[in-house]
Amino acid sequence: MSVASLVRLITLAAIWGGSFLFMRIAANPLGPAVLIEARVFFAAITLLVIALYLGKKLRFVTHSKHFFILGFFNSALPFLLFAYSAQVLNVSSLAVLNSTAPIWGAIIAAIWTKTALTKNVTMGLVLGIAGVAVLVGLDVSNIGEEAILPIIAATAASVSYGIATNYAKNAPQVAAFDNAHGSMWASAIIVLPLLAFFPVRQEPAMDIFTSVVLLGVVCTGIAYLLYFRLIADIGPSSALSVTFLIPVFGILWGHLFLGEAISLHTLIGSVLVIAGTMLVTGFSLRKTDRQKALVKGISE
Repeated sequence: MSVASLVRLITLAAIWGGSFLFMRIAANPLGPAVLIEARVFFAAITLLVIALYLGKKLRFVTHSKHFFILGFFNSALPFLLFAYSAQVLNVSSLAVLNSTAPIWGAIIAAIWTKTALTKNVTMGLVLGIAGVAVLVGLDVSNIGEEAILPIIAATAASVSYGIATNYAKNAPQVAAFDNAHGSMWASAIIVLPLLAFFPVRQEPAMDIFTSVVLLGVVCTGIAYLLYFRLIADIGPSSALSVTFLIPVFGILWGHLFLGEAISLHTLIGSVLVIAGTMLVTGFSLRKTDRQKALVKGISE
């Protein structure tokens, strides 16, 4: 891996770890629906500007069904669920729960193809569940029973990423950039009707507005470009390692900017989840085929 690719990898992990910080800041004042509509809209506009600059034409109508399916499972639904959870859970818990997406992807793949789970996948699943259980126990003890539903929602968001991963295996052959661009517009259309039922809660202050813009432009639009550039430069297996770095930055940003404590429970839970994810994905620089399929559906 070149120095430039390593810098891109760390930058991407830092950006996606920061997405949970920005959601934590803006979720309560704006509400999940307004926050996520703004996120996907700013991301879509960012990708549109880049597409115009690169001369890329999006065939949205031709692949509309594909974009709506991908947009729902890979953006709209998980983003909304994480935004709902961000009203209660801290940044580190959100980032760690997000990193379980490959685990759910492997389980769904086994069900989808009617194949038995391997020993490594089963062991990884046990470790991942143990890590989540440690985090759940910590959050419930610190926050109270009101943390239970947000934890379930954040876990469901990761399951949604797993569904998107498996859908992507058999999806129409669409360019990676077009997938990112088209799915963002589809997500904006999907979330838009919710604004009639869940309007903005308060006029956003400058820090909230800045968080929303950064969440959409940087953590979604630009992050996708970095991600696909990494896949092109170093391959999907190496790019997958970003999954293991996101919780590190989530914990760091939460501690630095929101004063969230880094407890022993947080570290233990994080290590268990990351170890489980590595076992489930069979992470190795020598294995690319299976990871190429897994990596398609993973996002913030």
